[in-house]
Amino acid sequence: MNEIEKQLAVIRQGVTEIIPETEFREKLKRSLSKNQPLRIKYGIDPTAPELHLGHSVPIRKLRDFQNLGHRVIFLVGDFTALIGDPTGRIETRPILSPEEIKQNLQTYQEQASKLLDLEKTEFVLNSTWLEKLNFKDVIKLTSSFTVAQILERDDFSQRYRNGNPISLQEFLYPLLQGYDSVALKSDVEIGATEQKFNLLAGRTLQEAFGMEKQVVITVPILEGTDGIRKMSKTYGNYIPVTATAGDMFGKIMSIPDNLMERYFRCLTSVPEEGIKEILSGHPKEAKEQLAFEITSFYHGKDSGRLAQSEFNRIFSQKNDPTEVTEWSYHAADKLQQIIHTLALNSLIPSISEGKRLLKNGGIKVNGAKVIDGEFILEPPNSYTIKVGKLLFLKLVYKQKP
Repeated sequence: MNEIEKQLAVIRQGVTEIIPETEFREKLKRSLSKNQPLRIKYGIDPTAPELHLGHSVPIRKLRDFQNLGHRVIFLVGDFTALIGDPTGRIETRPILSPEEIKQNLQTYQEQASKLLDLEKTEFVLNSTWLEKLNFKDVIKLTSSFTVAQILERDDFSQRYRNGNPISLQEFLYPLLQGYDSVALKSDVEIGATEQKFNLLAGRTLQEAFGMEKQVVITVPILEGTDGIRKMSKTYGNYIPVTATAGDMFGKIMSIPDNLMERYFRCLTSVPEEGIKEILSGHPKEAKEQLAFEITSFYHGKDSGRLAQSEFNRIFSQKNDPTEVTEWSYHAADKLQQIIHTLALNSLIPSISEGKRLLKNGGIKVNGAKVIDGEFILEPPNSYTIKVGKLLFLKLVYKQKP
């Protein structure tokens, strides 16, 4: 197998489409003959402070490109975040303030370092060139697209049929994302399958500007821990890349069995034959191997083994964790108020989810299910609280100073 075929085999693994593969092959051939790395673009808007395992799917593919000697451009859409990506939305996305964007932006590079070699990664902000566009420039961008083309998008067509508003600024989003490819002279752009329209806009605009068109590579959208909706902090079904080893292992163990194959392919480096062999065994053992592989990638194998041991100690042997996060309370208080506090601190997805758990017996205090929603915390007692299957907290009474 020659070098072109070797690189193609690596890049094909786990991707949905390479558009078009013939052009990609030619780009690889030229790259190797001239010893000139391809410019690989990936863009993300800083709409949330945390990267999660769903984000890691395209970023892991960037890592493959890095390992093959190509140049990765990690674009943070600080300008396009002011508009809000309409992809997959049935209503207009709330516009973030510059302060919110700046705050979210600060953590991205640190989190990306868990997946990428930062010395081989170029971080850029699209405000660098988009802020310089004048109205004449914007008119030129719009001339490359028709309203009919924009309305062909599933999210827009659905909103149009349902009578939901579509703002003109949302029409501009794919044009601006496409112009990013012009500004960066990207050879390849990677994104999730739902981003296909936006990614192809880059090809359209590069051609309009007399440039060689980028190749588009799409990767699957990863379902969250609920097994239904895409992984998102909005839905509370996400696993942050910054999660502790124990939390990451436990949340992966909570996914439905039918997601294991997808998670293996999207989130691990286990080869295809290895995945089939693991999945042919007992589902619990397969899921533990999956959780170990992913946790070890972010935290190292020693932490992965420790997380696995701790998980089995808690869930198989019915013991409390060896280390429990400690919180303090200062007065007699209803457990419902504690649930409210947990939600505000993102320890559970929402207040309503906490109330649902409380109502359905999903909360235990000192090992006993809470039947009475009005359970009172009584000073100076300490309480070990288990929320759902994964969250343990120790509440310790402390007098106010």
